[in-house]
Amino acid sequence: MRIFVAGGTGAVGRYLVPALVAAGHEVTATSRTEAGLALLAGQGASGVRLDVYDAEAVRRTIAAAAPEAIIHQLTALSDGNPADNGRIRRIGTRNLVDAARRAGVPRIVAQSISWVYEPGDAPATEATPLDERAPEPRAGMIAAVRALEDAVSELDRYVILRYGLFYGPGTWYRPGGPVADVLRGDTGDPAARMLGDLAANDAVSSFVHVEDAALAAVAALDWPSGPVNIVDDEPAPAREWLPALAAAVDAPAPAPTAGRPAWQRGADNTLARSRGWRPRHPTWRTGFGAG
Repeated sequence: MRIFVAGGTGAVGRYLVPALVAAGHEVTATSRTEAGLALLAGQGASGVRLDVYDAEAVRRTIAAAAPEAIIHQLTALSDGNPADNGRIRRIGTRNLVDAARRAGVPRIVAQSISWVYEPGDAPATEATPLDERAPEPRAGMIAAVRALEDAVSELDRYVILRYGLFYGPGTWYRPGGPVADVLRGDTGDPAARMLGDLAANDAVSSFVHVEDAALAAVAALDWPSGPVNIVDDEPAPAREWLPALAAAVDAPAPAPTAGRPAWQRGADNTLARSRGWRPRHPTWRTGFGAG
């Protein structure tokens, strides 16, 4: 299959592109840098520089690639500005979908997130409504995710991957990353400032290793349309996972506290598992230290 990967050299893309090539797909992938294009070429893909905010450039690029499917893995987190990520979800996605429709591309797999569900006590399933009554600043994030998910659903076949918190190489949750900086009291990096204080409380999170995130995107090319939570097997409160992460990144752990925002409930991966996806890193307990 001819696949167009938007965001081919990010944390997920670096696993995704070689996995697609190994599966026999013909891959065209985007990067913003010459170094990224060189990486893609070394992985067996055709690389292209693309400004996803330039609608005409997106149209021309997708028309030239003539893909049978698009995998949308674009994010804008390097500067630690959530507004940038909201913009790429809204505008970048809109441009990709419009170009796909014009070129007759029938399917798309798109990156979303799993911490957008309304408040509750149990891990959220895909049937749980989005938290569209949340106050700001959460409301802005929910609205941007809704815009992304509504846009991709315009194609004949679409799969929305509601990923857990990424960990592993190239992510915030890695040795030397922004979370490790915050745990050490270093908030000079923009991403570290965006994280703010990390509390070892009762707030439940779901994680996914970037390798497992990439393999889910490959598998999703054959899945029926709709959202799917791509998270590991163990949603957990911060008072459990944060000390484990601190140990893995060689940083001090904060003292445990009580309480949580009601929306921090984690997510359930039963649907993804029913479709054959099995995380190679089934729990953060062993995954944090695996690299």
